[in-house]
Amino acid sequence: MNKSLSRSEMLVSLGFLFMLVCAAGAFFFGVEVGKNRTTTQLEASKESTDKKPVSGTLQQQDLVSYYHTVFMPYREFQSEWIAVVENANARQTTDLPTELKRLASLSQKTFNEVSAVSMPTSTPLEQSQQQLLKSIASFQSVSKRLSTSKEGQSVAQILAAMRKDTDYKSAVNKSLQGQQSYYNAMVQWARTINSDIVQVNELPGTMKISVWKSLPLIVKNKLSADLILASGTVVNYYPQDLSSRIDEFISSGQAAKLKYDLIGPISELLIDTKAVRSGDFKSSMVNQYAKQLLPQLPFFLSDEA
Repeated sequence: MNKSLSRSEMLVSLGFLFMLVCAAGAFFFGVEVGKNRTTTQLEASKESTDKKPVSGTLQQQDLVSYYHTVFMPYREFQSEWIAVVENANARQTTDLPTELKRLASLSQKTFNEVSAVSMPTSTPLEQSQQQLLKSIASFQSVSKRLSTSKEGQSVAQILAAMRKDTDYKSAVNKSLQGQQSYYNAMVQWARTINSDIVQVNELPGTMKISVWKSLPLIVKNKLSADLILASGTVVNYYPQDLSSRIDEFISSGQAAKLKYDLIGPISELLIDTKAVRSGDFKSSMVNQYAKQLLPQLPFFLSDEA
């Protein structure tokens, strides 16, 4: 029997073998492509996850929204309170109970406005809002109580009672804490942009001038909020106004002349002598702070912008 393959049979066999080789190649090629696609998808998924905002982080828009919906309504109320007290101290108010009754009504309006705002949870903004709301509630409590003062009680006697009042002390403390938390939120925001910005935990009162000078303005402002809190007094100026006055006090040589080496004594001197005014920061921001990283908030913007 002739066992040799005919030409046609050989071609069929070779064709079959070729198909097997191609199929195997296609299989392994498909496995490799699938593997690469899966790896790419996993990497893309990881990158997407990494870019998602982490809970508790802040965007600039959060700071801006807080400024307009919480911080400034509160500051407007606080300014009214300060004006009433200053007028009473200057004996320009003869009917302080009526003024306090007006402040009690204004405090309720402000409380309703501020409490209606939603802030990012687990952030200093949420903490600040709650502190300011507690401050408003305490201010309302003391103003209601003192607005019904006994007939014949003098303005001086009402003011003395106010300074001793537990609710008044709480109102002031919570007010300053709320401001401090807001400025802390600004530092947290800045650190999402520049991780080299330090989170200073040192008490500013015991901080050396050399350390203060090395800090960016946004950190100095938070420390100034700490210093204002330590003073225990509500004021019309902002922490950045105090920061600029401290910088000026140091750069002018006054600190060296008085042999001050710590920030605490400098801030106490400036605050106690009423050497800080609202607007001090803006008067020096163009020349001294033009390149500083700050959120785009109205009180950080030049009037010429």
